[in-house]
Parts: sequence; structure tokens; C-alpha cells
Amino acid sequence: MRPPRLHFLILTLLVSATFLHTSAAADDNDNDADDLNNLVFENPSLRKVYIALQAWKSAIFSDPFNFTANWTGPAVCSYGGVFCAPSLSNSSNRVVAGIDLNHGDIAGYLPPELGLLTDLALFHINSNRFCGTVPNTFKKLKLLHELDLSNNRFVGTFPTVVLSLPKLKFLDLRFNEFEGSVPIKLFDKDLDAVFLNDNRFKFGIPPNLGNSPVSVLVLANNNLGGCLPASIGQMGATSGR
Repeated sequence: MRPPRLHFLILTLLVSATFLHTSAAADDNDNDADDLNNLVFENPSLRKVYIALQAWKSAIFSDPFNFTANWTGPAVCSYGGVFCAPSLSNSSNRVVAGIDLNHGDIAGYLPPELGLLTDLALFHINSNRFCGTVPNTFKKLKLLHELDLSNNRFVGTFPTVVLSLPKLKFLDLRFNEFEGSVPIKLFDKDLDAVFLNDNRFKFGIPPNLGNSPVSVLVLANNNLGGCLPASIGQMGATSGR
């Protein structure tokens, strides 16, 4: 049995180490805030993008091909897989209009800060190892035209947040682990292409299927039920609208 004085010494050292670790973490957080305040951005939109992408980089566990290796500093338009274009509201300002990390074999998840990418028109991350769910903050991406989450490891129910995206035309959720039903409102939405195949969806083919104007609709390798609705004959007419 150790002498009481030795026990006291060990306890003191443990408490001191914990205090130093906590203080160091607090200092790191302060330094991060100071770094952000000291960075100079082209415009406020790119500052928000920086915050979003740094949060995303922190949510990445593995990036074997170093797609995000240069995601440092305020020049976000030079980041790998990030594409800038003139703002629709002010052509003299550049904004991040596209992100393409296809075939990166990247492992991680999508943080809620991605909702800050409000100028985004294209979001492609197929053939990676992203997991978790699609954050509800995606509802802020009102300009999003193409959303490709295919061939990842996303789980949970159908990401209903996509129903609130007014500009969305292309939706690709295939080869994931989504499950449950598919909302019938999806087939009332003005989409050009929808890929839901190779998930775990379980639903009956909805009666409003013929309302969809899609030119491509793939539902294969899910658990579908029911009969083809009479409205399917309308799809050829609605596809031209």
C-alpha cells in the first residue's frame, strides 16, 4: 500500500494535468476565433463558405486522395473540388456555386454548417464513404439544382429536406442505406431525374406517380408494393412542361 503522502501527490498531479488540458483547449478555441477574425475575405459570402468548409473538414475522418488537403486559408475558391462563379445578385462578387468531391473515397459526415452554402447550385459527393443523415439545414440551399449523394453510407429515412428545395432538378440517392417510405410529394415536384435505387425503401407505388415530369426515374432494388397507377399514362405529357 502506497503511503498517504504519495496518494496525495498523484491526485495533485492528475488534477493539474486535467486543468492544463482544459486550459489548452480553451486557448485553442480562442486562437481559432482570432484566426477567423484576422482573415481577409473577398466578400461576406466567402467568409460563410470558409466557416462551412472548415466545419466539414473537421467532420472528415479519412481523405486518402487528399481532396481537401488545401482547404486552408481564406482563398476558398482555390480549394480542391470547390468552384466559384459570379453571384446572381451581384456579378462583381464571386460565390461558391459548386462542390464536386466525386470518387474521393472520403469518410466522414455532413455537418449542419453546410447550410451556410446558400449560393450552391451543384453538390456532388458520389462514390465516397459519407455516413449519417442529411442535415436539415440543407433547406437553406434555395439555389441547389443538382444533389448527388449516391454510393455512400447515408442512413435514416428519406431526406425530406429535399422537398423544400425550389430549384432542385436532379436528385440521386442510389446505393445508400436509406429506409422507410418515400413521400408522395416527391412525385409532385418539378424534377428532371430521380434515382432512388439500391436502398432499403419500402413503399407502395403512389397514385400520383403520373404527376412527375421526370425523364428518368429509377426505383430498382427497393421493397416496392402495389400496382402501377393509372396516372402513369400521364408521365409522357407532363415531362414536357
